[in-house]
Amino acid sequence: MYNHTVGRKFLSLIQKIKFRISEFNKPYNFHCPVCESSVKKFARLPDAYYEKLDAHGFIFSIFQFETLNQLGYLCPHCSSSDRDRLYAAYLSREFSDKIENQNFLDIAPSNSLRNFIIKKYPELKYRSTDLNRTDVDDILDVTSMDAYQDGLFDFFICSHVLEHIKDDKKALQELYRVLNEQGRGILMVPIMLTLNEDYENSEITDSGERWKHFGQGDHVRMYSKTGFLKKIRETGFQVSELDINFFDKDTFFRYGIHPRSVLYIVSKQPSPDVSSIVALGA
Repeated sequence: MYNHTVGRKFLSLIQKIKFRISEFNKPYNFHCPVCESSVKKFARLPDAYYEKLDAHGFIFSIFQFETLNQLGYLCPHCSSSDRDRLYAAYLSREFSDKIENQNFLDIAPSNSLRNFIIKKYPELKYRSTDLNRTDVDDILDVTSMDAYQDGLFDFFICSHVLEHIKDDKKALQELYRVLNEQGRGILMVPIMLTLNEDYENSEITDSGERWKHFGQGDHVRMYSKTGFLKKIRETGFQVSELDINFFDKDTFFRYGIHPRSVLYIVSKQPSPDVSSIVALGA
């Protein structure tokens, strides 16, 4: 069993050393693309999360998640996570600032990223949905979004949702149904790089046991990269994996995104070469 408290203390020590001897200690060397603020230092993943994992004996290492920057997790100004900043980097690159008449679906929205989208793209036909929250436009189950007609949306964000859903294949089918033929979506889950296939057990229902096996009390599985991609493709989606080579090293560094992070973009049409992607609304 990995001791995340010890690991956190070790990483904290390394972080302090780096800030003293490297370019990391230069003032305002970072930037948050979500709130457009200069940032001296992104905040690390809260200690309470490590402590929760250790209290329940998490069987994996948190340091093997694909897209997670433990040392630069939160923006101190808007509380955007590293993955929020990754999405903002993609949207800023791919969307025209004057995009109009595009239907955009945001599932279980991040507040900071939602504010970014609404402010940056005021002409966008933005809808948010969640099953349990009241601060969204539509209260819907992602496995049964009957309120939305087939092919309604030009773009969706579904980030860190599927790991909460028992029938994730049905949720994927609904996402495929509501996306139009030319549309795209950001589709992300926590991926454990040490797994060769998805790890799930329907008999694990206790919150503490889910912390132990899946990394959070309301998660129902741990995804592998292979398993996640397989489910996406079996639904009918095409998928592009956008990594540091797509965004460049400087962007990842300045935005506080871990170098091994990957953004998954799905579509119904064959994915174009990333060097020739045409921005929506252009």
